[in-house]
Amino acid sequence: MRSYRCRLQVVPALLCALALLVARPAEAVADDSDTHGGSGLGLSAQVVKLYEDVARATKRYEAGRQEAEGHRAQAQRIEGLLDRERREIGALREDLGRIARAQYRTSGGMPLTAQLILASSPEQLMRGQHVFSQTNMAVNNAIEKSRRAETQLAKDEAKAAKAWHGLEKRNTELAELKSGIEQKLEEARWELQGQADSFVAAGSCPGAVRLDQEETEFDGAWATPVETYELSASFGSGGSRWANRHTGQDFAVPIGTPVRAAGDGRVAKVSCGGAFGMQVVVQHTDGYYTQYAHLASVAVDQGDRVDTGQWIGQSGTSGNSTGPHLHFEVRITPEMGSAVDPAPWLADRGAPLG
Repeated sequence: MRSYRCRLQVVPALLCALALLVARPAEAVADDSDTHGGSGLGLSAQVVKLYEDVARATKRYEAGRQEAEGHRAQAQRIEGLLDRERREIGALREDLGRIARAQYRTSGGMPLTAQLILASSPEQLMRGQHVFSQTNMAVNNAIEKSRRAETQLAKDEAKAAKAWHGLEKRNTELAELKSGIEQKLEEARWELQGQADSFVAAGSCPGAVRLDQEETEFDGAWATPVETYELSASFGSGGSRWANRHTGQDFAVPIGTPVRAAGDGRVAKVSCGGAFGMQVVVQHTDGYYTQYAHLASVAVDQGDRVDTGQWIGQSGTSGNSTGPHLHFEVRITPEMGSAVDPAPWLADRGAPLG
C-alpha cells in the first residue's frame, strides 16, 4: 500500500493561499470608480481628470491582469496536483483489487468463512482466522483511505473551481471599471468639442480655462507639443485637404489631450475662427513662433508667460479639420507663410519626434 497523506495535504494549503490572493472585496477594486468630474469642475478640467482616471484605471487593470496571470499559474499547479490526487485514488482502487484477488488465491477459491467451518484441525482453524483477520483489516484500511481521498478530492475540486471563478470575476470587474471611465471620457470629450465649435462659429474665444497640472521636470529646454501621440500629416505633404503644401506637423491625439508649450516664451495670439479653429501662437525666446491649432480649449490668455511643457490648451478638431489632432507649426514670424519643418527644428533642440 502506498502512503499519500503528505501529498494530499499540499493541495488544500495551496488552495487557501490562492483564495486569499484573489478574494479582494469589490469596493477595493473600484476605489477609483468615482471618476466623473463632479459638480463644480469645468468641462475642460473634467476631461483632464478623466484622462488621469483612465490612466490610473488602465494601470490598475494591467497590474490586476498580470497578477491574475500569476494566480492562474498557481491555479494550474493546483489542477496538476488534483490530477495527481485522482491518479492516486485510482491506485488505491487497484490496491483494493489486488487484495481481493490475493484473498481469492490464498483461499483456493473458497470463501474464508467456509474454510473456517471446514477446518480439520485447531492449527488450520487458527491459520484461517489469522488470514481472515489480516485480510479484513487490509480491506477496511484500503476502503477507508479511498473514501477519505475521494472526499478530500471533492473538496479540493470545489475550492479550485471557486478560485478560478474569483480570478475571472476580478478581471471582469477591472475591465468594467476601465470601460466605464473610458465611456465617460468619450462623452466629455465630445461635449468639450461641441463647446469649442460654438466658440469658433461665433468667432470669439471664452478666455483661458486654467488647468491644474502636476509639476513636471524636463531634461532640456524644449519638448514635443504632446506627450503621447501618433504622427500623421507631415510638413510639406500634399493633397486635396490643403490649397498648398501642409505647413506643419500633425499629431493624431484624442480630443482633450493636454497640449503643452514646446519651449519658454510668451503667448502672442489666441484666436477662435477660420481654418485653424481654436488656436494659440507662442513667441519663444530665440525669436521663433510655434502654433497649436484645432484646439478644443485654451488654458492661456494673450500676453501670458509660458514655460516648457506648460499646458496651454487641449487638442480637438475645431476649424477645418478631418478628425481629432493637433496641428503644430514652427514659424519665423507670427503669421502664416513663414513656416519651417517642425521635425528637424525640434530635433535640433533635443526634442526629436518619436
